[in-house]
Amino acid sequence: MKDLLLLLLLRTSITTSTTTSTSTTTSTTMTSLSQTQELFRRAEAVCFDVDSTVIKEEGIDELAKFCGVGDAVTEMTRKAMGGSVTFKTALTERLSIIRCSREQVNKLITDHPPQLTAGIKELVARLHKRNVKVFLISGGFRCIVEHVATQLDIPLDHVYANRLKFYFNGEYAGFDDSQPTAESGGKGRVISMLKEQYGFKSVVMIGDGATDLEACPPASAFIGFGGNVIRPQVKERSSWYVTSFGELLKELEKI
Repeated sequence: MKDLLLLLLLRTSITTSTTTSTSTTTSTTMTSLSQTQELFRRAEAVCFDVDSTVIKEEGIDELAKFCGVGDAVTEMTRKAMGGSVTFKTALTERLSIIRCSREQVNKLITDHPPQLTAGIKELVARLHKRNVKVFLISGGFRCIVEHVATQLDIPLDHVYANRLKFYFNGEYAGFDDSQPTAESGGKGRVISMLKEQYGFKSVVMIGDGATDLEACPPASAFIGFGGNVIRPQVKERSSWYVTSFGELLKELEKI
């Protein structure tokens, strides 16, 4: 009889322990989500990725299509955004295939300007109204990102992106690999620099890809964005994952 009582007590103890553990895990997950949301509401600065986040497309893929080498470059972009190859390697290989001229880049921007993601203009305007500093940090090309920044009333000195290089005759001459955004971990280095330069205590990074996710830390929080493309590994590792900028606007209304 004593043995039976002991067995029942042991089973009860195990069940209680398991339930408590599950409850704690759920609570931790929810706290992480609520902390991210709170950090976003109170952020001094918000940094956005550009390709497939602020704009609907991947700028380098659009440039490749325009230059007639779209299929080869799109696959490399997928690997780069998924984190299966280093960003710098993928960027170098893609540009070596595209080899765009200055004229082609200018014509792309004129004929096929980047398309803003729904809600981004309203979100940036709301952040500006709240005196939150907004930055664009992109592994794409500055000439394209500056066009986007102008549409969103973001100062050009708040843009961090890669610079294409051209010879005097306009032919492709490579890219400036000294820019922090040319390498994996570069977005994090930009955020560290911004925190030092401006004294920010709370900086939030928003983006769709692996290079955005790895910017936290030093970013105080990361918000995964899947409004244009969902990258499973980013979604799985994001405490807060949204598929529209309307969700972020709604969060700001809680203040």
